[in-house]
Order: sequence, then C-alpha cells, then structure tokens
Amino acid sequence: MIEPAITPELVQKHNLTEAEYGRILSILGREPRYTELGIFSVMWSEHCSYKNTRPLLKTFPTKSPKILVGAGEENAGIIDVGDGLAIAFKIESHNHPSAVEPFQGAATGVGGIIRDIFTMGARPVAALNSLRFGELASLEVRRLFSGVVSGIAHYGNCFGIPMIAGEVCFDKSYEGNPLVNAFCLGVLRHEQIVRGAARGVGNPVFYVGPATGRDGLAGAAFASQDLTEESSRQQRGAVQVGDPFMEKLVCEACLELLATGAVAGIQDMGAAGLTCSTCETAARAGTGIEIELDKVPQRVPDMTSYEIMLSESQERMLIIVKKGRETEVQRIFDKWDLPWSEIGIVTDTGRMVVRHGGRVVVDVPASKLADEAPVYHRESREPAYLSGVRAFSLAGISDPTDPVSILPALLSWPTIASKNWVYRQYDHMVRNGSVVCPGSDAAVIRIKADSLPPLPGETLNDVGLAKIPDKYVAMTVDCNGVYCYLDPYEGAKAAVTEAVRNLACSGAVPLGVTDNLNFGNPHNPELFFQLKESVRGLADACRAFETPVTGGNCSLYNQSPAGPIDPTPTVAVVGLVEEVEHITTQWFKDEGDVILLLGEAVDLTDRLQGLGGSAYLQVIHGLKTGSPPRCGLDQARTLHEFLLGLIRNGLVKSAHDCSEGGLAVAVAESCISRNDGRGTPGLVGAEIDVSGVAGETRLDALLFGETQNRVVISVRHGDVDDVLTQASSKGVPALVLGRVGGGRLRMSAKQVCWDWDLAGLHDGWWNSIARAMR
Repeated sequence: MIEPAITPELVQKHNLTEAEYGRILSILGREPRYTELGIFSVMWSEHCSYKNTRPLLKTFPTKSPKILVGAGEENAGIIDVGDGLAIAFKIESHNHPSAVEPFQGAATGVGGIIRDIFTMGARPVAALNSLRFGELASLEVRRLFSGVVSGIAHYGNCFGIPMIAGEVCFDKSYEGNPLVNAFCLGVLRHEQIVRGAARGVGNPVFYVGPATGRDGLAGAAFASQDLTEESSRQQRGAVQVGDPFMEKLVCEACLELLATGAVAGIQDMGAAGLTCSTCETAARAGTGIEIELDKVPQRVPDMTSYEIMLSESQERMLIIVKKGRETEVQRIFDKWDLPWSEIGIVTDTGRMVVRHGGRVVVDVPASKLADEAPVYHRESREPAYLSGVRAFSLAGISDPTDPVSILPALLSWPTIASKNWVYRQYDHMVRNGSVVCPGSDAAVIRIKADSLPPLPGETLNDVGLAKIPDKYVAMTVDCNGVYCYLDPYEGAKAAVTEAVRNLACSGAVPLGVTDNLNFGNPHNPELFFQLKESVRGLADACRAFETPVTGGNCSLYNQSPAGPIDPTPTVAVVGLVEEVEHITTQWFKDEGDVILLLGEAVDLTDRLQGLGGSAYLQVIHGLKTGSPPRCGLDQARTLHEFLLGLIRNGLVKSAHDCSEGGLAVAVAESCISRNDGRGTPGLVGAEIDVSGVAGETRLDALLFGETQNRVVISVRHGDVDDVLTQASSKGVPALVLGRVGGGRLRMSAKQVCWDWDLAGLHDGWWNSIARAMR
C-alpha cells in the first residue's frame, strides 16, 4: 500500500486537533507515518484516554482496605470477600456500535466486558446490563431494542454466563442514541490475580485467538464522536463481529494457562485492538515491545499495517510468556484448538516498535500513547433550562380525587413495567449459582467451588471439589436519567443511594461501585456541567456509603442530530450477604403479615412533595420537569443500616424500595412481582391505610410521590412492636401501612378507599412491553 500523505485534512479526519498533532510532532521529532497517525488517533480518543474526564475521575473515592486492584490500575477492579477469595467486576458501554448494528454492537459489548474479567485471572460467573432507548411507539426504537436484547442474549447464552439482573428505561432523549452498558463479575483467589504488564525483557509475546479482520476498524475513535446519520453509514465497519463460542474456548484456555505460572502478563485486545494491548502492557511495566505484523494471523489477504493495528476483531488476547516456557502455551492452545502465534518480544527500550513487510511502520514511546494523552479542563456552564425546572410548581396540577386509573397506567409504563420480555430471553440459571433471579431489588449469586479458576495441577473437574465457604454476592445497576437531567448532582446521588438501598433490601452490605458515565459532547459547556455535577454527586454518595469506585467507563458524545441524551451516570454496586438466611426478596410472603413503611411518607420540606421529575408527572401529565426529590445521605445510611439489622435479626419477610412511581407502585409490585413459574404469578393482596399521614399532603404526592429513602417491608404480626421500638431508638421514621392478605389491593387515604384487581394490575405490568413489541 502507498500510504497517503499526512495533510491537515487527514489529521482532522482522525479527530486530532492542530495542537494535538503538534504534540505528536514533538514526541516523534518527525512527521508520523500513516499507521502511527491512526494509532495516536485511537489511543488519544476519549474512549481510550479519558482526556476530557480524567481530572473529574480523580475526585472519586477509590481506596478501601478490601481493594486488591484499584481503579485505573488494570482492566477491572478486584475486591476481597474474605477467606482468600475475591471478586473482579466492571461495567462498560457499547453505545455507538449498538446504535449502528444493534445485534452485533450489544453482543460484542458483552464479549468485551467478559474478557476484561478473565484477563484479571478471574472466572466470569455473572453479568447484568443497563439499557436505555427512545419511546416504544417508534418502529425504529423497537428495532433497536429487539436487536440489542437479542445480541446480549445470544452472546451470554452461548458463552454460558447468567444474565442475572439489569434495568431498562425508555425516554425520548435516547431515541437517536441508545445506551448499552454491560457489567460482568468474576471470582478468583487472591494469589490468582494477574496483571496486564509486559514484564521481563526478552520474554516472547504471543497472539492468541481468531485471525484479525477488517471488522471493528478504529471502533474506539468512532465511539469518541457525535453520532450522526452520515457517521453511522460510514462507520458500519467499526462495529465488531462476535463469536461467543470462540470466547468460551479462549477463556478456558487462558485460565488453564494462567494456572501453569508461565504467563508474565496478559491483556485482551479490546478497544484499539492490537494497538492498545501492546502499548498499554509495555507502559504498565516500563518496558518496550516489538511485534512483527507478518506473524499476526489475518482473516483476509493484503491487510495494511494500519488495518491490522487498528482492527478490533473480537476474542483475541495478547500474552507475554516467560522465556523458555513457550511449549506450554503452544500445548494448551493446541489442546483447545485455538489459533496462536508468537509475534514479538519484550524489550528495554520503552518503545512500541511494529514491523511489517520487512520495514518499521511504527516506532513510538509506549508511555506517550498509553499514559500521556492530552488532558483538558473543559468549560462548565449551568444549562439555561434549569432555571425553568427550579421555577416549576404544582399550582397548575390538580390533585386527583380518584387514583384508580393512575396506578395501572404507571405499572404499565415501560420504564416501570416488568422487564420479563427482556430477561426471559436470557439464561439466568446457567452455572447453577443464581439465588435471586431477575425481578427483585437486586440479584444474588452463590460463589461455590466450581466458580473458581483452576490452581496449578488442577483440572476443570478438580476445581469443583475444592473446599471453600459459600459466599453470597448481591449486585444491582441503577440510574434515573430524568433526575440527572433536572438536577445532575442530586440525580447522581440518588443513583448510588438507590443502588445501595436495593442491596440493603436484599440483605447485602455494599462493597464497591463501578460506574458508566454516559453523557453528550464535552465541548458543550452546558453538557460538561451535567457531567461535572454528576461526578460530584456520585463521589459524595460513594464516600457516604464507604463504597469505593473500583473502575468503570466514560462514554461521551452520546448525541444525535435530535440532541444529547439525558445525563446518565449509571452505577453498578456489588455487595455481600453474610448468611444465606439474610437473603430477602421484594414480594409479600404470607397472609396476616404486617406492612410497614420505613422513612418519611412524604417530605414536606420539598415544595413539590416528591413529585418533581416523577413518573406520575411524566405519564399522567406529560411533564418532564420540577426539581427531583432531595436525597439525604446521612438519613439514607441510617435507614440502610437499620434495615440490615432487622434482616439479620430475622424480623423482615420482604423488603422493597420506593422509587419510580412512589408508594402505591412499590406496594403493588410487592403484591404482584412473585413468579411461581412460567405463566404462574404468585399474587397476594394487601390492605393499606395512609389516612394517618399528617400535614398538608397532596393525595398524588402521598401515593405517587418519589420522596427518597423509603422502603416497604413486611413482618410477622408479633414482631411489629419490636420493629417500631427499634426504629424509634434509631431515629428512623416507621409507619404501619396495613396487612398482607385478600384477593385485591385496597388503599385508603383521606377517608376514601380504592381497590384494584390484582390480576388486572399484573396483566398490565407483566405484558406491557411484550404488547408494545408485537
């Protein structure tokens, strides 16, 4: 190939500014070669370098005695869970690829996050996802939604990992730019942690996995620009094509190889492919690396060095092998019938050198690519629309006198409705470790012996015979993008708080957070304000709950010609349940149990009484405005600790947090969300009376307001006084709402009673999304 001349137009096409190109000239002391220009383009993209977000990310709390591998150190964070065991977990986005090719975009997003986990030496044992789409009335949105869910199901089911939890939200702001955030969690022993560093001068560098093709070309750069109709057409080749069966073989082979002790470093070829894996491993170790592209397996003939280095073909790994142990690598990968090739060597030069066709095509200092990308402090300005949000009042909103039609409307709203249409396509029972499956506040898995990677000398059969104490890990993912749009700081605080509250409702103590920052173009000061304030809210909440951020992902430029997405700082929180008896679910259990509300029924210091940004305003009044309810972190922490204490003492039979839709929706979900089997809902009625709530409380605020820090629990009749006494001593507001039982849901307030047929409520809630997708 005759390489094109480096012109200002070509530099601009690579999304490099004039100043950045000047910096490249300074680093190299010469004009870059074409392949080098492409390498700088992807490595200095926002997707790889975080050049617009790095100063903000430094404000996150990242330290804890339990952290074994912290944020930014490696491909995923690792936290100690006791008894020599640890969990590795991370969340990442695949937004732009999923907008262009929903099936493959979502599928390869799952594949990429799985590789991040087993690259650390951990066996992947659970996955979840957070999805955002436009409104389902749109045919195009339904196409994207169906394709994304199918892609996730295909990859996860074929690989054999349970999709154990998640969330799906629908809002017009995501219509041109859906969000697909994928999370994976793995398990390993402390001594099995491996690093992605090219250590040991003279050690050989191996390429393992399928041959390199032209799919996924410069995908990292594609993800670091606004999504337009033109870019979608032009960049269709930037979407990778996945093979989950190949990934399963690569995972098992890598875990077996790691047990031999022959590996000095390992890195997956994710974003930026061979480029990222080579320069990052060298930079981490302070070494250099040289590779020969003629030795890289290639799927198509006549690939250029530019294409080979920037391809993001899936399921590929870079492995640095201890010199003299090459035959062990070859034996294991031949056993698993995997392609492999020895393509290079670790050097002491500090440089990434690439040869192709007998000539040097890349010669760049590795650290300059991996660690020294330009960093920007962007201008921040409060968006003009926020003044209108703050000025909104309920003066023009009449308080309903008959809420009978409102509750079914909220329950059937796709953002609140059951997501069974999604998760029934996933295998959430594979590996036989799922304890609480999708449909409750948080998922819970059991870590058992066969969850672990093999030790030296062990076979896969031997692993399951190991003697380890069972561990129960809970996980959830949360974010209310509307809250974050209306108040980025409070919305981000609420995202962390709701996730931690979901864990508390499940009986778990939070251990750590991984976040996915989904925002628009950072060059827009108003959009950067959203990002900056959201990060501040996440950081404050994480500090309050002592849940360090272990890593995550920044996904910017999420906007289409129709406008930017709502700011969506998605958080996945992982926690530990001390005893199996403490695992708690959200649905009511037995007739005669007493239902209580922990937390204030309505926050009367909030002039909108919890209705700002609520599902009620959006669904019933068509309004997306008003300051969202404030989230007191001290009160939240007190509530969570108190709830966990009740659960540990055996006093709680069910627990469900109040979030979208408010108290009425939370109680209704507790009545209808138990699933006894395929097509067999476990419906149980309830009688609720909130007439005793004092103050000038609106009926809509009482039933559908979203005042924060509230949980609906059920307890045995004989334990009510004990719970109320403990709540009073801890300063936690507690109110008896009613009792479990009967065949209907009855609610009384302001001396009026309403009731709903449970089968009708369940039908709308359970089948809403399926009907929209027909």
